[in-house]
Amino acid sequence: MIKHELLDACFSYVNKRISSYKDEIETIKESIENNDKSNDEDDDSGNGKLFNDLEKNAQYLSDATKMLDTLKLINPKTINDYVVLGSLVKTNSTSFFIAVSVGKVELANDSFFVISKSSPIGELLMGKTKGDVISFNGTTYTITEVS
Repeated sequence: MIKHELLDACFSYVNKRISSYKDEIETIKESIENNDKSNDEDDDSGNGKLFNDLEKNAQYLSDATKMLDTLKLINPKTINDYVVLGSLVKTNSTSFFIAVSVGKVELANDSFFVISKSSPIGELLMGKTKGDVISFNGTTYTITEVS
């Protein structure tokens, strides 16, 4: 059940980001159009920054869309003995959900760190099983459960 809730939190986070980037892109496009209409002279110095912002937001939107694609690969009902995309990994001190980089999520009075499998700690956890030990940033984690 927790995996379903964590996955829902991930979808919510990513969908909000996608919506925000789409809104920002539309706002920038409108600003560029307004600048083009009001600037009959050959001065488009304002548009340079806007085009730059448009490009940045388009890249952010692309990244967020890739995150959404990754989330769609996760079946929260799947349980493996080893850490894979979609695993809930409990250690002696911290619980991790392997999905996309979201950060700390609070659910049912518990804290979970939602991380990407390609993050530094995600890479250390991938393929590990109950009882395995990893060290990250001076902290040692013993895996107590993989679901």
